[in-house]
Amino acid sequence: MTQIALPLSHPGPQEPASIVVGDGNRRVVEALAASHDWPFGTALLAGPARSGKSLFASWFASHTGGGALDDADIRDETEIFHAWNRAREDGYPLLLTISGDGWEIALPDLKSRMGAALQLEIGPPDDEMGAALMLSHAMQRGLALGDGAPAYLIPRMERSYGAIERIVGEIDRLSLERKQPATMSIWRDALEAVQGPEQARLL
Repeated sequence: MTQIALPLSHPGPQEPASIVVGDGNRRVVEALAASHDWPFGTALLAGPARSGKSLFASWFASHTGGGALDDADIRDETEIFHAWNRAREDGYPLLLTISGDGWEIALPDLKSRMGAALQLEIGPPDDEMGAALMLSHAMQRGLALGDGAPAYLIPRMERSYGAIERIVGEIDRLSLERKQPATMSIWRDALEAVQGPEQARLL
């Protein structure tokens, strides 16, 4: 498991300073490193919330000389069309991030150009990637999760980027509130708080 360091000078609690690379996003990493191969110099990156789309956009704009538009699916379409034209005129690649719910484009010229772009998607994390993400979020918070935390939690929880981030935040909160290290009793309570008692018991 590897990580891409990002140029964030003051990452906050909701903004991890690195991207964990695993099966869910490895194709994205490879594609960003080969932007010269993109059709019409354009790529669309879709993915679920908290999956690192904005961080990929930041890394791409800072390290490749390319341009990036985050949350393109909620921006003005004319603005995006002009940005695409500028990128083509000036000869640099353009990365646009969108939510994983699809992008209904009304402007015909923009729709045709985005339809021809490289389509990238961040998939769900597998066990190994989920464990690395959990440790990355904990490290950012200065939280010692305790030995065996990922091995215990990952198989019992929703396999999503948001859920992994939330459970680390809940462990941190409970540990500080109780003034106790993060042991199994806190892991269990955090799991129940994030998943709900019924779902936590099922898992």
